[in-house]
Amino acid sequence: MTGLELSLRHRRGSFGLDVTQTLPAAGLTAVFGPSGAGKSSLLRAIAGFDRTGGRISLKGEVWEDGRFFLPPHRRRVGFVFQDPRLFAHLDVAGNLLYAARRGGGVQALNQIVRDFQLEPLLHRRPAALSGGEAQRVALARALLSAPQLLLMDEPLSSLDASRRAEILPHIERLRDHAGFPILYVSHSLAEVARLANHVLALADGKVVGFGPTGLILADAEAAAAFGGEEPGSLIEAHHEQIEPDGLSRLTFAGGSLLVPALPAHTIGLPLRLLVRARDVMVARTRPEGLSALNILPARVENLRDIGPAATEITLTCGGTPIRARITRRSVAALGLEPGVECHAILKSVALAQE
Repeated sequence: MTGLELSLRHRRGSFGLDVTQTLPAAGLTAVFGPSGAGKSSLLRAIAGFDRTGGRISLKGEVWEDGRFFLPPHRRRVGFVFQDPRLFAHLDVAGNLLYAARRGGGVQALNQIVRDFQLEPLLHRRPAALSGGEAQRVALARALLSAPQLLLMDEPLSSLDASRRAEILPHIERLRDHAGFPILYVSHSLAEVARLANHVLALADGKVVGFGPTGLILADAEAAAAFGGEEPGSLIEAHHEQIEPDGLSRLTFAGGSLLVPALPAHTIGLPLRLLVRARDVMVARTRPEGLSALNILPARVENLRDIGPAATEITLTCGGTPIRARITRRSVAALGLEPGVECHAILKSVALAQE
């Protein structure tokens, strides 16, 4: 089944949006890029707030194509903004019921209230809610409109870390079980690494990369969307146990990693890790006497020169790609070339869940 098909060339003043891409029919696609890249403009076009003259269709249903234009209220799109935009004159129950009646989702109201833990909030007005509570209500209200597509435009950017932590598990569950596509705009690399199945990387209104999250995070061609810096490799791991000395042991296809202690309730759960290329050293033989705890057997897959003095190396550790960025002099001194066995030394590992 086709997903969300986009073929847009749209100008607003001096800014131009030029996007031709088919996005998946389910899961969460992060729309990532620097300020002014066109992320919000893209969501506005998809929602029908701006007419582009291009083509937009979802699962074969055409929303815009030349002269034809389906208005926003007929597209069944849920939209969650940076600010919750709740109706101030209604309490939480009233906000939810309004959306449920418009979307024909009254029968799902009680379940969604339970899923988002909104029972204690039902009789409060929006002014009496915390930022995290209000955003939970906004997300629940969007789902009660029975959308076939959910657009989220930096929904967590105005929240502090503790409030973001309230919302992220709800978005993860929605990603895994909703059955419709979610487009999620964010400036946070950690959010993208944690949430996204795919990444659409934008710069200057154009697509500079699209694909599975791990590939795009490490794709040099998409570097413009990340401020010109290659952000790192994504490792899918599991929290195996907490060691006697307090460190947590994580396992993945390439071996095991030690990180600062994680909460005990995360034992057995999948986790995503980010390893930046600048935080990976390479050795031909396993080094001794280092403070670094994470030393992994690896093999060189390919090398690519970056600038006059640096080389990006793609290593594989048990089938998991890990990028390293070292000097050309080091490459020559170590005799690194495709197929060479070596060790990857991870100086720093960032938990995407944080």
